[in-house]
Amino acid sequence: MARHLASSYGSEVDRVNCPFFIKVGACRHGDGCARFHNHPTSSPTLLLSNMYQRLDMINPGVDVHGQPIDARKMQEHFEEFYEDIFEELSKFGQIERLNVCDNLNDHMVGNVYVQFKDEDQAAAALYALQGRFYSGRPIIVSFSTVTNFRDATCRQFEENNCEKKGNCNFMHVKEIGRDLRRKLFGSHRRHRSRSRSLSPYGRGRHSERRGGDNSDRGNYNGGNGRYDEKRRPRSLRHNGSSPVREGSEERRARIEQWNREKDEAS
Repeated sequence: MARHLASSYGSEVDRVNCPFFIKVGACRHGDGCARFHNHPTSSPTLLLSNMYQRLDMINPGVDVHGQPIDARKMQEHFEEFYEDIFEELSKFGQIERLNVCDNLNDHMVGNVYVQFKDEDQAAAALYALQGRFYSGRPIIVSFSTVTNFRDATCRQFEENNCEKKGNCNFMHVKEIGRDLRRKLFGSHRRHRSRSRSLSPYGRGRHSERRGGDNSDRGNYNGGNGRYDEKRRPRSLRHNGSSPVREGSEERRARIEQWNREKDEAS
């Protein structure tokens, strides 16, 4: 009996546990599902629910004014978001995967899945993101059941023939360009291989620039749940000086708002 239950766990024949929640970390029925949703208390993967907002959230291909949106503008908007999130989350550890769903159904739209190298790094990121906002919207973050993204991803979408399109209940992963992927994941892994050690609460980028001096890293005070402003990277201080990094005015404003909301939440 125990062997049968183990073999059926998470499959369609499992009448107790929800297979979609196990594989994808989200279910269209939500709390009203007839099967059990086992929320993990620890995982290397975090789910940031409905975080990415497409430019054509109301009608695919057109903006809020009903005007057609150029595909290149859509991709630029997405990649700016992706880079923002990657650089913020990579402060807590090594990112193995960062997937953003292109699905349109309510329980999947804009979902961001980030898988860290280990569970401690994911826990540090979850703790830091709680109570935070992005673009004026609260960040809803939780540990995710997803560890095998092959089981969570729609194979038909990868082959450009998913009949359900945006209403599919498996991940339709929105892809970034090759250059951005090489910039983020390539440089990140090269830096990790050079670094001897890295706290889950800060990146070694500033240490590398200063020859190993950790004084410019973000210092997390676990006792009061705050960052020490004087020891935070210059790019995260709010002194009205230069912007965090190059980009459009819209992006600069979004980054500044992200940082203001982080300070307010702390």
